[in-house]
Amino acid sequence: MASSPQAGGRVLVTGGAGFIGTTLARELADSAEQWVVLDNLHPQVHPGSEPPADLPASVDLRVGDVTSADDLDAVVADLRPDTVVHLAAETGTAQSLSESTRHGMVNVVGTTQLLDALTRAGHVPSHFVLTSSRAVYGEGVWRNRDGSTFQPGLRTHAQLEAGTWDHGDGAAHVPNSVAGTHPNPINVYGATKLAQEQILAAWTGSHDTRLSVLRLQNVYGPRQSLSNPYTGIVSLFSRLAREGRSIPLYEDGEITRDFVYIDDVVSALVAAIAHKPADHMRTVDIGSGVKTTIGDLAREIARYHSAPEPHVTGQYRDGDVRHASCTVETTLRQLDWQPRVSLRDGVASLQEWIATQLD
Repeated sequence: MASSPQAGGRVLVTGGAGFIGTTLARELADSAEQWVVLDNLHPQVHPGSEPPADLPASVDLRVGDVTSADDLDAVVADLRPDTVVHLAAETGTAQSLSESTRHGMVNVVGTTQLLDALTRAGHVPSHFVLTSSRAVYGEGVWRNRDGSTFQPGLRTHAQLEAGTWDHGDGAAHVPNSVAGTHPNPINVYGATKLAQEQILAAWTGSHDTRLSVLRLQNVYGPRQSLSNPYTGIVSLFSRLAREGRSIPLYEDGEITRDFVYIDDVVSALVAAIAHKPADHMRTVDIGSGVKTTIGDLAREIARYHSAPEPHVTGQYRDGDVRHASCTVETTLRQLDWQPRVSLRDGVASLQEWIATQLD
């Protein structure tokens, strides 16, 4: 991470007691005039609704909900933040199909409630930082056999039931195609994250303030919830391998993702917070820049634990994208940042941390 990072001023972090927020606070909170976290300590993320033990003592934790006008009014009127880091979100892709209202309330209404609280307080922060998602891109760009490109939509339930995993007749996904791709979400979660971006862009543009949007790939690492079934496959695979079980692979095991280590994500957030965009808004992709199949990820984790070889099940999740990855060259230029942790080193670090939690 960057040496001697400085937050400065008064910082409000929504959802700041979670995985990313806790790690970010350990890096920056001590350098801020005030570092206030608003978090509802949802039991899906925080068993027993307890705050994480490793939140720094300098963090002012306010237990409250971004969907509550009263909770936001109390924090905003008191703090009048210079910087708002908006992390609060529901994140489960599959869960968003069965709990669409919950995702819409937290991700969309929670964002508008935050803005309305600022309006009621007569206050405009100098900088908003939003953690968005690679889910806004949907399937990204694919290339036909004739060389033409297209952006496919949702893989239908019937298509997945038939085991037809890819799009088109012989079409191939364009590797690392996210940067510059037009957003085209194909699940409820992705649609709500894109709505967050658009709402914040409209409000900040109208108030002549700055907005940084960081579209995160699949984040993993220490402090990730081990009890939340929607927290991500890296921690799930790790627990299975620790138990000596064969890791099940959905579809044909060739789903691809960009797995980015938490320290690299936080260093990108540190850079974004420290350096406001020159113009109204900047949007950057945060990933490792490396495309990895879930089969390769599972084999890496299994290797670490000497677990059995992973096995393909043919199961699938409705609303899932087949491939997702990004290029980071634009981000390197705009944030003076680069990912540093390889998948092998990140997986090993996560396993070491899990051991301290479960042994």
